[in-house]
Amino acid sequence: MTTVTLKEIAQFRSQLSEDPLALKALDAIEDCEGDLEDAAMTLAIRVGQQPERANSEWLDALARKWRAVICQQEFRSNLQDGSIQEMMQHIRTMPTFPSILAAPVLMYVMKQGIDNFCEPFDSLK
Repeated sequence: MTTVTLKEIAQFRSQLSEDPLALKALDAIEDCEGDLEDAAMTLAIRVGQQPERANSEWLDALARKWRAVICQQEFRSNLQDGSIQEMMQHIRTMPTFPSILAAPVLMYVMKQGIDNFCEPFDSLK
């Protein structure tokens, strides 16, 4: 189980204050007491996805699916500094990325550590 604190949720909320969809996702994370996997699963079901794995595995698999996007060098330094706005804007341009899940995925990635999360991607280069 990956959990975030109310302080971490507040930090995301301040960066995404103009994004109603992200705020809805952050509300769900808060309702799930910071449990990212439970919140992501709930949000996925709300938008018609049918996750077929356990909560803990599903969010990790979703994040790994989007590793090539998240680990692009142009966004990585911002993510390392805790800034998510540019990545969120980029994700919004991708019709295949479930937008409501962008905030939980990025929170999950940041909890893993950007360098740690992107290391398998880097070793392929």
